[in-house]
Amino acid sequence: MTNHRITRRTFLKAGVAVTVGGTAVGVGRYVHAARPQVDVRKVGSYEADLVGELHSSLTRLGLTGMFAGRRVVLKPNLVETAPIDAPINTNPAVVVAAAEVIRRLDAREVFVAEGAGHRRDTELVLDQSGLGDALDAAELRFVDLNIQQVVARPNLTGETTLKTLYLPVPLTEADVIVSVAKMKTHHWAGATLSMKNLFGVMPGIVYGWPKNRLHLVGVPESIVDIVATVGPHLAIVDGIVGMEGDGPIMGTPKPTGVLVVGTNFPAVDATCCRIMKLEPTRVPYLQMAAKHRLGPIGERAICQTGVAPAEVCRDYHLLDHLADLKA
Repeated sequence: MTNHRITRRTFLKAGVAVTVGGTAVGVGRYVHAARPQVDVRKVGSYEADLVGELHSSLTRLGLTGMFAGRRVVLKPNLVETAPIDAPINTNPAVVVAAAEVIRRLDAREVFVAEGAGHRRDTELVLDQSGLGDALDAAELRFVDLNIQQVVARPNLTGETTLKTLYLPVPLTEADVIVSVAKMKTHHWAGATLSMKNLFGVMPGIVYGWPKNRLHLVGVPESIVDIVATVGPHLAIVDGIVGMEGDGPIMGTPKPTGVLVVGTNFPAVDATCCRIMKLEPTRVPYLQMAAKHRLGPIGERAICQTGVAPAEVCRDYHLLDHLADLKA
């Protein structure tokens, strides 16, 4: 059997060339029904039947046919070296379960890709987070987005001063982009969910570590520009154990017991905010997303299926300077 560990490290150390080209991806991917559906499922632990839970969500949302014959990339939140049970990174069990569901739904290929935000040694983050072993066991290919060839895309919303965004080629070649995020507070954005998770697709060879160029032009603004330009297709948020307080890496665990799934990213994040007892209309990046009509964030504008957010909400602690985001 091939040694996936050696293969992956060899791949991560491969030489990198940067190219520019390609055509723009339209915001048309965000044309949804007037009331996009967001499914919330109660899931008590990572030992639960996560494959079954995710399949039920996709069935309820009418999405089981979206993967057949397609190349699908799963983008987890892989930020920092941390034990598997720390609430910093998307739990490996959720990533592997999502891959298994999509494989069963006849995807042509499923792979996992991320550009870790804080560490240049992605292999170290994979090892210490437990994700590397989980991907090896599931025979899932990993691509380090920090060091891939890139193509230029026009910035489709222009909330930042960046006229062009440089995206990794493997991301642009995928047919379906899935954000497999972690439910966390964030010391600048207020919350980091399916939309903020896409920071990790921006290559470190262009934007630095921890994506310094994006921080300089504004975190909320960058979130909106990235999501609109990338045009992701499906959001899965791991809220089984979230993080509160000084997130995204210094906070404390917050058991919440939910998985949140949907295709409209602002609607998904607004639902997660309500579960966290945050007011979505006060979160700057969600305000901007609504302004650009990327999706609705008002409660009545979202069709909630599964469990109502009010039934599973938890009071997430925020840093003092973010207190006005509380619902």
